Amino acid sequence: MTENPLRPALFRPDAIAEDTAKLNDTLVGLMTGLPEWWNVGAEQTREARRQGRGPFPPVIKSARARTIVISGRDGNEIPLRIIAPDQIKGVYLHLHGGGWVLGSADQQDPMLEHIADNTGLAVVSVEYRLAPEHPYPAGPDDCESAAAWLVRNAKAEFGTETLTIGGESAGGHLSAVTVLRMRDRYGYTGFRGANLVYGAFDLSMTPSQKAFGNRRLVLRTIDMQQFYNAFLPTTTDRRVADISPLYADLQGLCPALFSVGTQDALLDDTLFMHARWVAAANAADLAIYPGGAHGFTLFPNRLADDALARSEAFLRSVTG
Repeated sequence: MTENPLRPALFRPDAIAEDTAKLNDTLVGLMTGLPEWWNVGAEQTREARRQGRGPFPPVIKSARARTIVISGRDGNEIPLRIIAPDQIKGVYLHLHGGGWVLGSADQQDPMLEHIADNTGLAVVSVEYRLAPEHPYPAGPDDCESAAAWLVRNAKAEFGTETLTIGGESAGGHLSAVTVLRMRDRYGYTGFRGANLVYGAFDLSMTPSQKAFGNRRLVLRTIDMQQFYNAFLPTTTDRRVADISPLYADLQGLCPALFSVGTQDALLDDTLFMHARWVAAANAADLAIYPGGAHGFTLFPNRLADDALARSEAFLRSVTG
């Protein structure tokens, strides 16, 4: 792992490239005035995303993807969307973002194809249950079930026992939770690496979440509050380790790459979690993207290309 010390220059306004600033202004314009999902309903918002309505790029589905279904711990069915390279050298367990409420396993196929082809890893994206219909612990339970299934079946299904994990936003959170659950509940510490992209690691809210305010740059303070309330409708102590992995015992975990933009409400989550990961004697890299908004990797832009290349280099490095 390479050392990436924090540099004050990364956080200064003059570090933000012109094209990044222009993208952020465009995102604010696209999102200002949009109906709030908690007013129109989660399913209506999900349907709009499936139809390509809203600020996100149209959904492009891979012709290479296939889906298998496994059983969850509640007896529920969990679809796993698989995109594999020609020569498989390992598996990347991918957990999508969307605030535990929105998003799906088939809404980032081009990115997952790119990862598969540039790392040699078969990508397995989990269609975990979403809140508010299925609040905590349903989503984390499904991700745990998928990880446990891979530990048992990856060799037979993909010809390899090399496993990695990662995801964006809520998917970064779920990835960290899954790594911890697999260690604590199964004694499994075999993940080669965790690719944690602008994850939420403190659901009681870090200072950057509370201070972000109402600028409509993808994720505001109120958005976090609404997502948390949907995911954790009856939970008052949100610092439980299984909910906020920032507060977990992080000893004995795999190498990790933490990525975040400086204009993200979840900036502190990545900075704090990276520091605690390292303080627990785990290897970790930190990638800071000047001006990057929450979700910047999901839009066509130079920062997204840089972040994807960095993530792929990390996954290649930990899988040999």
